[in-house]
Amino acid sequence: MVPGDWLDRHTSQAPAALRARVREFALAATGETRAAALAAAGRTALDRVLAHSGDRSAALDLLAADALITLALLAQAQDTPERLEEFATSVLRTRQQGP
Repeated sequence: MVPGDWLDRHTSQAPAALRARVREFALAATGETRAAALAAAGRTALDRVLAHSGDRSAALDLLAADALITLALLAQAQDTPERLEEFATSVLRTRQQGP
């Protein structure tokens, strides 16, 4: 679960539409840790983009996917920095094994 206040602090400078989309994906995601939930949210956003490949309406979801993965890495760095490399590798591996 991703706390809304943490998310708000770390997205406060983003455009309102992007903040809202990131929040939508992040608050719907689950994971054992904040970083895992954010990575799962990023995967969901990317899956939505891939389902609408070439459709300009997916642009905001693509930006959200990028932001969510970045936020997942930030959360991991804040919570357990000694496992950041392992976490980043697992995020990449998850994407490579996906559809």
